[in-house]
Amino acid sequence: GFSTPPSRSSGGSSSKADYTGDRFIPTRRGVNLAEQFALLPEGGSGGGGGSGGSGAERSGDGGAATTPRDDDPYNMLLRNELLGDNVAVTSRRGSGRHGARGGSAGGGSGGSLFQYRVSPARDAPASPFSLSPVEADPMLPAARRTQRKIPSVPYKVLDAPALQDDFYLHLVDWSSTNVLAVGLGACVYLWSACTSKVTKLCDLGQETVTSVCWAQRGTHLAVGTSVGEVQVWDAAKASLLRTMGGHLGRVGTLSWSGPSLSSGSRDRTICMRDVRSAPPFTSQLVGHKQEVCGLRWAHDGSQLASGGNDNKLFIWSPHGTSPLLRFSDHTAAVKALAWSPHQNGLLASGGGTADRCIRFWNTQTATALSALDTGSQVCNLCWSCTVNELVSSHGYSQNQIVVWRYSSMAKVATLSGHTMRVLYLALSPDGQTVVSGAGDETLRFWNVFPQARRTTGDEAAPFSRAYTVR
Repeated sequence: GFSTPPSRSSGGSSSKADYTGDRFIPTRRGVNLAEQFALLPEGGSGGGGGSGGSGAERSGDGGAATTPRDDDPYNMLLRNELLGDNVAVTSRRGSGRHGARGGSAGGGSGGSLFQYRVSPARDAPASPFSLSPVEADPMLPAARRTQRKIPSVPYKVLDAPALQDDFYLHLVDWSSTNVLAVGLGACVYLWSACTSKVTKLCDLGQETVTSVCWAQRGTHLAVGTSVGEVQVWDAAKASLLRTMGGHLGRVGTLSWSGPSLSSGSRDRTICMRDVRSAPPFTSQLVGHKQEVCGLRWAHDGSQLASGGNDNKLFIWSPHGTSPLLRFSDHTAAVKALAWSPHQNGLLASGGGTADRCIRFWNTQTATALSALDTGSQVCNLCWSCTVNELVSSHGYSQNQIVVWRYSSMAKVATLSGHTMRVLYLALSPDGQTVVSGAGDETLRFWNVFPQARRTTGDEAAPFSRAYTVR
């Protein structure tokens, strides 16, 4: 700290060793400037202000004196950041270290207008790598993330008569053009989310619709039938483009990857198709011992996940006919599959009634990451594209929808309303709404996920200019 240098005697007898420096620099940290540098009352005595007030300030026109409030948030903030005081939000001036001072300005016989005192050194910054010149302080509250509120009731409910209560089927899907396709009995109906208009796309007659799946872009819809055929329709023109065979049993699951279409059947096989080529399928994958009830292509098209009623989960390459990975941790049918859009190679799978678990896999390293017992049959999984969360739909015995936060798997919300198993689930193209379907013949629309954060061009592609030719 600094101390007042000794005064020179008139005879100049003090030696140079008595001086610690050539000038005096006061330290004002911890000093209330409004109090210590206030003018003395005009009516007070020169040596002591008495009760006239050490902290009194006169208005410019000689009006009444006003006393500065030390508990004012603005003054507290200034004291914390400029003078180094550690004053909490709830602190008040009283008997603490600021209230019991050794003497006030103008108070006491030896009082001085200016008081120089050494205050304790400020605490070291929390991080030596901090780039902020202002240290963290209790007066500056940390930013709190607002808790997202998810409505517990659906904002829309549609009747879906003849919606089958079959765990192995996929009868609801939502397109990138905001059209919902639903398979009801032998018919496929389209519901426009923009106009709320319902149209019938096709009627298979004696056959039954067992699966529907939209292409990732455009208006092409694949329809699986109970006789093992796959039909591709142009929904915009309501026209059938082609019919492809290859299966001996019903086609319960479909998945697109660009122009490639994969279908899984009760005959335990997976047909790989290219809708641009004439053959009905390009290759056939054999590995499951029972019905294939789940198919899902990775977002980059590098891997295909398949789940079967044999409790097995396989990972396939688009260029091979043998599984790359085989997982057998589930103890019931694996229908629910979802690839994370936030991490490459992260796959979530859900087991049936005897398993009830959601399991996570890293297909890049062929490792099992974690597992969670949900307490009920896992029918569907869907990952949010706006936040790192996923939603699951359940059957026996809770018949509910649960939103989970990855990777803690903490429950964000639990949605109830269906009276039977929630067998079908689809995500809207904007990533905010999920639609659920159940054997109670209803479709329910839930606002679950937040809106995607809009980014400017520079934020979306920070290095785009470096690779631009002109």
